[in-house]
Order: sequence, then C-alpha cells, then structure tokens
Amino acid sequence: MAGMQGKQKSARDMILSLGLIVLAAGVIWIFIPHDDGEPPVKRVDYRVELLTAQRAASYPVAAPEGLSKDWKPTSVRFRGDEFEAWHLGFRAPDGEYVAVEQSTQKPSTFIDDASQGARETEATQEIGGRTWTRYTGGRYDALVLHDADGMKGATTVVAGTGSFDQLGRMAAALKLT
Repeated sequence: MAGMQGKQKSARDMILSLGLIVLAAGVIWIFIPHDDGEPPVKRVDYRVELLTAQRAASYPVAAPEGLSKDWKPTSVRFRGDEFEAWHLGFRAPDGEYVAVEQSTQKPSTFIDDASQGARETEATQEIGGRTWTRYTGGRYDALVLHDADGMKGATTVVAGTGSFDQLGRMAAALKLT
C-alpha cells in the first residue's frame, strides 16, 4: 500500500507542475506583442547606383524626380554586363509595387521579362510628349517606351501591380540623364 501512495503523489505532482508550466507560458504569451501585419519596407538610397548607371550606360538612364515622399524606393541595381539593365523599384503610396526597367536587350525578350509576361494592347498613352504603349498581364501591367529619340537602342518599361494611373505618374516623373 505504501508504494501505491507514492506513485499517486508523484503523478499528482507532475500534473500540478505541468499545469503551472502551461499557466506561466500562457501569461508570457499574453504579454509578448504579436504583430501579424506586414514587416516595414526598408527605403533604399539609389543615388550611388544611379550615378554608376549614368556613367556606364550607353543610353540616358531614367529616374523619377518630384515624386512625393510616399513613394518609397525599395530596390535598385544596374547590370552593365547584362544588356546594361537598369532597375529601380518603388512601393507606391497605396502599397502597390511600381518599377522602372531599362535595357538594350532585344525588346520583345526584355519587355516580357520586365512586365512578367504582360501582353501588348492597342492602347497608348501620351506622357511627357512621348507615346507609351500599354501592356496588360496577370501579375503586372506595364507602360513601354520603345526606342524613342535619344534612347540609343534602349527600351524603357514602367511595370508593376499598381494601376495605370500610378504607372503613368511614375512615367511622367522620369527624367532621362
């Protein structure tokens, strides 16, 4: 009988200990902040890459001027060895993504890559005295400026998840230097 009482006490103690551990874990969980929202998007400074691209590219490199601070630059790169590819990505004020892409690559291949498979429409848009062609797609929509005067064989694409209004605002803000 004495052996049985020790086993019952041992089991009861383990259950009480487990209960205390669960209670302590619950209290800790309550006081730890839980943020299920999106992580903050880091703003990048693209000035150095822009200067590098402007010096190295054979075409005038496009970068926006005059956009509000709500447009947050999030990514930048220039790859001189890959068809002089320039990329500048932004988070628009409403959280959508808008990117400026330029390259001397074969236009059909470059546009397909930059717009993620968007297809050319018959619609065009006059922006800053230049005619941009609209492309629509499953993931991205795009505005494309084909080898315009002074572009020296480069194609410019403004693409992203943003609306054509947002893409147009970005295209209007682009300065070629």
